[in-house]
Amino acid sequence: MRPPNPRLQLQAAVTHHQAGRFEPAYKIYAQVRRSSPQAFDAWHLGGLAAHQLGHHDEAATLLSRALTLAPRSALCAFRLGAAQLALGALEAAAASLRRALELDPALGEAWEHLSFVHHRRGEPGEAIAAARQAVRLRPGEPGPHERVGALLAEAEGFGVALPWLRETTQRWPGHAAGWKNLGIALATLHQAEEALAALDRALALDPGLAGARLGRALALQEACRLREAIAEYGAVLADHPDCAEAGSARLLCLNYLEEVSATELKEAHDAYGRAHTPIPVPPPANLPSAPPPIPNSKIRNPKSILRVAFLSPDLRQHSVATFLEPLLTHLDRTRLEVWLYHDHPLMDGVSERLRTHATRWRHFAGQPAPVVEAAIRADAPDVLVDLAGHTGINRLPLYARRLAPVQITYLGYPNTTGLAAMDFRFTDAHADPAGLTDALCTERLVRFAPTAWAWQPPEAAPPVAPPPCLSRADGAVTFGSFNNPAKVSDGTLRRWAAVLAAVPGARLLLKGHGLDSATRQEAFRQRCVAAGLAPARIGLAGRTPGTAGHLELYRLMDIALDPFPYHGTTTTCEALWMGRPVVTLAGREHRNRVGVSLLTAAGHPEWIATTDADYTRIAAGLAGDRARLASVNASLRAEVQAGPLLDHPAQSRRFGEAVQACWAATCQS
Repeated sequence: MRPPNPRLQLQAAVTHHQAGRFEPAYKIYAQVRRSSPQAFDAWHLGGLAAHQLGHHDEAATLLSRALTLAPRSALCAFRLGAAQLALGALEAAAASLRRALELDPALGEAWEHLSFVHHRRGEPGEAIAAARQAVRLRPGEPGPHERVGALLAEAEGFGVALPWLRETTQRWPGHAAGWKNLGIALATLHQAEEALAALDRALALDPGLAGARLGRALALQEACRLREAIAEYGAVLADHPDCAEAGSARLLCLNYLEEVSATELKEAHDAYGRAHTPIPVPPPANLPSAPPPIPNSKIRNPKSILRVAFLSPDLRQHSVATFLEPLLTHLDRTRLEVWLYHDHPLMDGVSERLRTHATRWRHFAGQPAPVVEAAIRADAPDVLVDLAGHTGINRLPLYARRLAPVQITYLGYPNTTGLAAMDFRFTDAHADPAGLTDALCTERLVRFAPTAWAWQPPEAAPPVAPPPCLSRADGAVTFGSFNNPAKVSDGTLRRWAAVLAAVPGARLLLKGHGLDSATRQEAFRQRCVAAGLAPARIGLAGRTPGTAGHLELYRLMDIALDPFPYHGTTTTCEALWMGRPVVTLAGREHRNRVGVSLLTAAGHPEWIATTDADYTRIAAGLAGDRARLASVNASLRAEVQAGPLLDHPAQSRRFGEAVQACWAATCQS
């Protein structure tokens, strides 16, 4: 019997390969290699077939051998780089791809894959430059164009990326991923209605498109359609239980709903913690159990200088920064060394100012999780402080992997993280009374100060203006709330309706994201009517540019009303600073006890209600006593200034001592 003809075998393999029948092609290429070991195509195309079948290790071996047979083949070098990239061998992949581009600088696919390598190595600028080269060489394809937009969004922000993302959908209206990326960008930029339209179009083109459902949930959240958002996040998690972004966003939304009990919230956070706790890999039977991953840092003497790192996406003009900067300014640097990790594309004047307080500053925007983890482990902080919780851009899955001997969550989120590896949560005895909320947290609560916050009033704050009711001809009182509209629950609207019913002629002024949108205004007014609030008595305003313009609007308000069950924090501080009393309803969880802490710190616990009737009574009482309003207006800023909220040196000292105590407790254990 005559042996098979290698040339005919190779033709048969190529026919299978071109038809997408990778398995038979892969087997025939192997037969050809055995009979003709110098046949370049059998090694090269066999390596490609192995890669397409997911056998990346074998693909790299085959393609490496092929490249020795034809060292000038740019295409073979590119495919070797692609296989090495799939294996996670980033240095080898970069070398192979650069070799391909030296041989053929016009190989667009190699530029695109080199962009992937740079991105995974945490080199956003180089990733964008390589992706732009791919666009130049492959102008008619949507993939490279879409990739530039996605990289720009990660590294420089959605505002920078938006024009590029819009162009992608205009040039390739049938490309689902382009609409998905545009929708996510619009949702993040608070353009919820347009975002939903883009994401619905993406899903119509590709119902199974990864990320589109997540983006749609985000857009629903931005539109304050919270129950729909929670359901959509739940659907994403049903298909992808390890999607940390959906898990965190769902938890944040649950905090806004009054019908969600403290116990249900705790269970939901615990479920997140379980989902993102690394599962230990069992060792071979003949070896002892391996220890869990530990940071490079060693437990040192409690009296040594501690390296304390803060990780946050909000080291910029953001409310978190206004509470962090006073602490950093006054921390005892003979005891604590401060490292700051900024995790957001935007760098502004606040970022630069915060940077002056840091021994080391790192900018993690656009960096994948493995790169961030490696950098933090190399820095070996003794204490790592999370300032995000389950908000926005967070790195909680990395905390679950234990990046520092002591891990603390503070400031950015009104609830537990649910992570067993998060050791402490910093708070105070008003927001978290001893014995009331401890069981709701996976962390050990550290009540480190009279109030958990140290607030920095904006330099742009205008002088306190008199209450407007004193100069109105009809003397009508204006209540107001400038909180995130997501915090305005249906129960809150009913409480505000009761307040207006008790104060004839009074009006309600609300300001926040999206309230200048006709669609959102109509939806909000329908909710108001259902709650018993007459639309004619309500004024709605969207966001104002600049802090000064925002604070100027407090001159239109006489009395501020805190929402429930998710209290305001920055807005409460601002209202007090602008001379406006704030009425709050105390609950039994941190999310609805922040107002208790802030009003106690300001010296006005009499504005804290414990029941709905009490809330109405306090608000109506303030509205009915114009002399009292004038007196409060004249003295409130000075009272806030004299309290612990603005005693920055003392608050910073307490914070530093609490960090040291956490370290000492860890050393002892």
